[in-house]
Amino acid sequence: MKLFRALAATALFVVLLLATYYIHIRFFAVNVVFYAAIADGVIAAVLTGLIMSTSKTFNGFEKLQMVVIWLLSGYCFAISVPTVIDRSLSFYILEKIQQRGGGIQQSRFADVFTQEYLKEHRLVDVRLTEQLESGTIEIQNGCVKLTEKGQRLAAASRYFRQNFLPKQRLLMGQYSSDLTDPFRQSADVVDYQCQ
Repeated sequence: MKLFRALAATALFVVLLLATYYIHIRFFAVNVVFYAAIADGVIAAVLTGLIMSTSKTFNGFEKLQMVVIWLLSGYCFAISVPTVIDRSLSFYILEKIQQRGGGIQQSRFADVFTQEYLKEHRLVDVRLTEQLESGTIEIQNGCVKLTEKGQRLAAASRYFRQNFLPKQRLLMGQYSSDLTDPFRQSADVVDYQCQ
């Protein structure tokens, strides 16, 4: 009986999550897709929890466990569906190949990325908006600068990349450690820095 009711409550959570997400993206302004989807998961978990709070089938600890599971499920949904679709270069490649009749010359992918992907997905605008909303950057007089939070995250990311990403990663038929230090071949002098 408890298992059936827990599954029914979880099904209710899924329905509320999808409904909340749809209403949010359809009728409200969204600053960052990931944050909006997380908020939708929280709303659905809280609503389901409130509905379940009247149930005498579960004790308080079991109800809390279900809410935690729903929150984690909402987070998984936020990261695995709308955020992946919104941000994924891999999905873009598949959609672009489909748009171009089912095939693109491999030698022209750099052109596709620089001339089409950046423009079509407004990639610079999207990423700067996300970083502004996250509080990791600020823009002053046309100069994009890291905040203290941004400095900490950049340092942590770089440390993780250098120490905990694969040293032998398959890249177009060859194993390489290039992506553990992508800046190793960056130009020393550039003209776009600001003070």
